[in-house]
Amino acid sequence: MPLLPLDLVGLILTGWSGLGLLGLVLPARLGRCLLFPLIAGLSALMAGAGLWALQGGAQTLVLPIGLPGMPFHLRLDVLSAFFLTLLGLAGSGISAYATGYFRHMAETQPGDFQRLILLYALFLASMGMVLVADDAYFFMVAWESMALSSYFLVTTDHEIPAIREAGFLYLLMAHLGAIALLLCFGLLQSGTGGDYAFATLRHHSLTSFWSSTAFILALIGFGAKAGLLPLHTWLPEAHPAAPSPVSALMSGIMLKMALYGLLRVLFDLLGQPLWWWGALLVGLGSLTALFGVLFAAVQSDIKRLLAWSSVENMGLILSGLGLTLLFHGAGQETVAALALAAVLYHALNHAFFKGLLFLGAGSVLHATAERNMAKLGGLIRVMPWVAGLSLVGALSLAGLPPFNGFVSEWLLLQAYLLRPDLPQPWLNMVLPLGAAVLALVGALAGFAMVKFYGIVFLGQARGLVLSEVQDIGVWERFGMGWMALGCVLLGLFPSSVILQLDTVTHALVGQGLGASAARHGWLWVTPVSANRASYSPLILFAVIGVSVGLTFLGVRRFFHGRWRRAPAWDCGYPFQTARMQDSADGFGQPIKQIFESFFGLSREIPSPFDSHPHYHSEVRDPLWALCYLPLVRGVARLVKWVGVLQQGRISTYLLFSFTTLMALLALVTGSRP
Repeated sequence: MPLLPLDLVGLILTGWSGLGLLGLVLPARLGRCLLFPLIAGLSALMAGAGLWALQGGAQTLVLPIGLPGMPFHLRLDVLSAFFLTLLGLAGSGISAYATGYFRHMAETQPGDFQRLILLYALFLASMGMVLVADDAYFFMVAWESMALSSYFLVTTDHEIPAIREAGFLYLLMAHLGAIALLLCFGLLQSGTGGDYAFATLRHHSLTSFWSSTAFILALIGFGAKAGLLPLHTWLPEAHPAAPSPVSALMSGIMLKMALYGLLRVLFDLLGQPLWWWGALLVGLGSLTALFGVLFAAVQSDIKRLLAWSSVENMGLILSGLGLTLLFHGAGQETVAALALAAVLYHALNHAFFKGLLFLGAGSVLHATAERNMAKLGGLIRVMPWVAGLSLVGALSLAGLPPFNGFVSEWLLLQAYLLRPDLPQPWLNMVLPLGAAVLALVGALAGFAMVKFYGIVFLGQARGLVLSEVQDIGVWERFGMGWMALGCVLLGLFPSSVILQLDTVTHALVGQGLGASAARHGWLWVTPVSANRASYSPLILFAVIGVSVGLTFLGVRRFFHGRWRRAPAWDCGYPFQTARMQDSADGFGQPIKQIFESFFGLSREIPSPFDSHPHYHSEVRDPLWALCYLPLVRGVARLVKWVGVLQQGRISTYLLFSFTTLMALLALVTGSRP
């Protein structure tokens, strides 16, 4: 019997789990040198299996494990194949980087490292199981396994109270989302005789009310994992708390599991969407993107800045998904395919450039023991590999051509601008605001990346002794280089990527962009028509290269081939120090001033007479005070009231029991005919 893609995926998932268990018995140093490269190799093989499955039809398998009458169902179709490809491509680079990153931990904390590699492998395996699960029971088992393994990875440094608090918040939000998903699957299953297999749910229809209820529950469940407002509060806390390779996995890959779940429920299990589902997602996604990028622009912690940027990018992805639902519900399948292609493309792009930036931030943290940008600077001189590769990630996240972030954001902008007339007239007036929000978010993302890169890598060192800082090793270079290469290739060859996405868009909305991509060749990207919009990254890249080359040759000719090195212009004052540079707080000051009431900003400003002046500003999430603090106070009051009941007399408890029994007896007696 020939090997099928689903068989290969099952072997890889088993291999990941086996390597994690092997890490418990191997010595930590040997485990690091052997197991992480093997995990990276299996990840690359998973990417190959996903690309293989993109070319064929769906495959199914039933495993004889689970509960009696509820075995595990597996299914590999083009939707799960795309996300398995994303998991494999990004996971291979991150795992290779982890080989070098955890060197110190393997040498000094061997027991903790053995547990970490087990959880790391199980985390990858559980994400893979989420993507091939074909029944609600197996899906929830895999989903909870993913949540628990990632929780223990987040709390790797559990001796730090702040990390324990971040892990608890993450676990709390994860279980809140899991409860919503259980209710959603319960609604989808109602009336099917207790069969939770997705094959049964696909042929079971709900009324518009109950399907909308299931949509809202799915949006809460998967939105809590994706960082959708107002369920985003865990993300800026958990991602900075985790080790950097884990942060890269969570931001680059785990958040996409929420996108996969939404696509699976909305297009596969619920059937034809209603138009207002898309309108709600467009609104929430746009607000999430704007909210995230504003907070990213004013952060001073490099990992917290990247975490808020993940909120922004997931907002863009979910707003594009909302556009897809709107156009698909209106029967405008061509533009729906364009919006869906932008969503999938940006999900893949975000896995690469955000993973790359988290790895770069981890390298800085390892080398300097600092993640506060106010104490960094000038690292490009001593960490050229990290600086050069992080620059690729920063340019990609900022959406600058010809890198990958530009392509997907440009496709999403085309979906806003090339929209057809929708049945709801007010949407035709409101949707252009989405394009304006997208442009504003892109500009602020560029601002945040200039701040991130300029403060950390350029200028003079702020309190660091650069001679004590070392660049990354071979494994870290390979891992970051793999992610940077993905950013470049995904930006230079978008037509090839769109052709691979065509099978997914055809399966979900019945239309694709492959015909347009094939008609104009691999050199040009034409979302709908060449007369409306087109883009050629290779031509743009060639123009940039030629312009730089001509400038270089012209300067050499103008100066007769003579070169002179001199310090940068110092405005006529030669005694400049690192304190005269723009700080992280100073760089974000204009944004803080404009949105001061929005941020809930608090400042401590010294007076002119302070002998030791100290300035401190803090930006708080307003939704935390608006949504969560009242809930915390209500729960505290409820607990206090219950505590009073627990301190009563035995006669009071007997009276409660007697009253309850009499009420039940009266109820039963009254219900008899």
